[in-house]
Amino acid sequence: MDMVLIHGMGRTPLSMLRLRRQLRRAGHHPLLFGYSPTFETLQGATTRLVKLIERRVDARHYALVGHSLGTVIIRAALERLQNRTPTACFFLAPPMHACRAARYFSRFRLYRLLVGEMGQLLADETFMLRLPMPPGPTRIYAGVGGPRASWLPFGMEANDGILSVSEATGRHQAMAVEVPSLHTFIMNSKRVCADMTRFIETLEASAPGDGPLHQE
Repeated sequence: MDMVLIHGMGRTPLSMLRLRRQLRRAGHHPLLFGYSPTFETLQGATTRLVKLIERRVDARHYALVGHSLGTVIIRAALERLQNRTPTACFFLAPPMHACRAARYFSRFRLYRLLVGEMGQLLADETFMLRLPMPPGPTRIYAGVGGPRASWLPFGMEANDGILSVSEATGRHQAMAVEVPSLHTFIMNSKRVCADMTRFIETLEASAPGDGPLHQE
């Protein structure tokens, strides 16, 4: 299956190389998509993503894989992909609503300069809640490898060091899988890759003939 891998904020496509290698070994065809929140708007990034899918991806059977801010780009692009709906989406440590970290750091001018419009939107609750979810099968991976202590920002709540599990799942706990990973490195988790490949195999096995895959 063709798969488009989209990195998170503060990272580059290089951060997805290990996952790409693992997916290739599983027989898939992953493509890397890069962007710069400092120099690019959300609209610009989504336009380029849609063009990549139109030109290089099998629109009948493909998956989108996003890490952190990459999941926001995917969700923002969904309305423009109505004729090319992804077979499946995989969200790695996604901010499902305005998270505490973004709200805190958005007060500082240096942060706003470095993360641009896209990073600042992570602190906008109205925008985050307005983003659509994929219409097809979706898997969320929430890290629980972050530290827990009463004096830390998350207290004893399960977290990945950046997002709490509740921030990464929102109202979609049924789609979520918890993994013992930190936010920055969750894409390198063998458990995540193994679950993704099993999830795709299940979808392919349940699909009638060569038709499109649907969520049961």
